[in-house]
Amino acid sequence: MTVAPLTSRAVIEVGGPDWRSFLQGLLTQDVETLKPGEARFGALLTPQGRLLYDLFIVGTDDGCLLDVEAAHRDSLLQRLTMYRLRAKVELAASDLKVFAEFPGGSAGVVDPRLPELGRRIYGLATADADEGAYEAHRLALGVPGPADWGSEATYPIEADFDLLNGIDFKKGCFVGQETTSRMKRRGQIKSRMLPIVFDGPPPPPGTEILSGELRAGEVLSGIEGRAMALVRLDRALGAALTADGRPVRVETPGWLERAGHPPGDNAA
Repeated sequence: MTVAPLTSRAVIEVGGPDWRSFLQGLLTQDVETLKPGEARFGALLTPQGRLLYDLFIVGTDDGCLLDVEAAHRDSLLQRLTMYRLRAKVELAASDLKVFAEFPGGSAGVVDPRLPELGRRIYGLATADADEGAYEAHRLALGVPGPADWGSEATYPIEADFDLLNGIDFKKGCFVGQETTSRMKRRGQIKSRMLPIVFDGPPPPPGTEILSGELRAGEVLSGIEGRAMALVRLDRALGAALTADGRPVRVETPGWLERAGHPPGDNAA
């Protein structure tokens, strides 16, 4: 097993008598049935349905932890405080550190997106790798991350949240639900984040992916020989593609194939 500190992540502690109902009405994930020691993946969206903050919700004995991007923790705390109104909810930044143990492991909590991503540890752990090793592992699995979806730029279904256990469509209302549910119901998803493979270093983020002269997508985060991309499914799947003047190919991740969902299928 490999253990890496996730220095790009930080923790918010949530408690108080109303913490479940408070988060239940905001997040894409169900928290009413969350158990201590269990983790769920979700997001807070804009009212228009775009990804604002991704987060892991980890049950504790008297509330939960929110595992969020460190760069956005203060702004997320501000937004949650704004939403709190008269709810009896306690919100505080935590000093807990976040680690990943992968590809499996026994410490911490199982990553709710995909078992192959390993486990997340909150507190103390002995690391033998850096966060770059974990990012390479994530990219090898074809799983998008915060570097790919940014903030207020992407719809969660485009970032595969529906296929990675990030949206509970049965839980009831949440911020941005109307747009998200409409995208789910309409049938064919036009764009998704999928891995691309190529020779050599990754094209710079934002590089156009072309099918002939037609735009077929955009390169996102990458490593040698592999990157995530937001691709137009009608133009990218099975087509001869180029990026930065080099051939690239869309790859369907093994977890997506095992789930029985072709990239253009919106079933979750």
